[in-house]
Amino acid sequence: MTTLPPDAAVHVRDLRKSYTIHEKEPGFLGSLRAFVRRQSREVEAVRGVSFDLAPGEVVGFLGPNGAGKTTTLKMLSGLLHPSGGEVRVAGFEPRRRQSEFLRRITLVMGQKQQLIWDLPALDSFLVNQAIYEIPDPQYRATMHEFTEVLGLSGILKKQVRKLSLGERMKCELAAALLHRPQVLFLDEPTIGLDVNMQESVRAFIRDYNERYGATVILTSHYMADVTALARRILVIDRGQLVFDGDLARLVERAGGGKTVRLQLRRPVTAAALAAYGEGVKVDGLSAELTVPRAEVSSRAARLLADLDVADLTVEDPPIEAVMAELFGGKEAVRG
Repeated sequence: MTTLPPDAAVHVRDLRKSYTIHEKEPGFLGSLRAFVRRQSREVEAVRGVSFDLAPGEVVGFLGPNGAGKTTTLKMLSGLLHPSGGEVRVAGFEPRRRQSEFLRRITLVMGQKQQLIWDLPALDSFLVNQAIYEIPDPQYRATMHEFTEVLGLSGILKKQVRKLSLGERMKCELAAALLHRPQVLFLDEPTIGLDVNMQESVRAFIRDYNERYGATVILTSHYMADVTALARRILVIDRGQLVFDGDLARLVERAGGGKTVRLQLRRPVTAAALAAYGEGVKVDGLSAELTVPRAEVSSRAARLLADLDVADLTVEDPPIEAVMAELFGGKEAVRG
């Protein structure tokens, strides 16, 4: 067994998870054959993943659909037992699901709900207070804080089934964090929310992290969640960790080019700009194009010398484009 780093909130070494998948041919004959002789195969969902997270760290956990992200989070929270490897979260072995461990963590899945559908959200909060044995003064203080930050006033006494998706998601977050966990596993917490509600949820997660020094692992379909919150990126593909570093390094690793944005004093055609780069877009006096990273300086100099440019900026490509490039166009942020 490896030595647990003394300051690690999450410690993962050679984590593995395999499933046995049963298969059958379609139709009645296929069902008969499966009844007599069942066909199965082994699928490795997670293959030798290793990383350590420090207390208070916020990490984006990315990868294409089916890469193993949700499976990994379920093992870290103890919902699934690993097939192999070592996991310690907040000093505990998750698979044992000890009471003290459960008080230290929470798992929020944007596509699942924990609130009781036919009761007001406030009743679910009271149930959680009893489950986690939260003292009344702490419960009242936390509820006051969450009501203020999330804007829960006026919706706590509504039946959950009558809440909008955004209102329900805010209540889900409040319920999941009511016991003030120190490790947060957030699996697509803003899925389906409008832009304003997404920003509200991000602000709440950011505030909670800063206020309580919580460690956060975040997967999201919306890359704005990751870029707004995460200081470090983990990328998993086909069950293996393929990247661990900051966002700038991820963009650099993907290669490709940079986006040059121009504000012109005189209009030019897309055909004229094609000599300077690719993916040219022109809208009146505004234009943008993509140039190779290694040639940014020389091509920018040519643009400034050849055209009547009022302003020129150089930006990294959107993270969605980076992930699509890394994964060959596959959906890169869900799974």
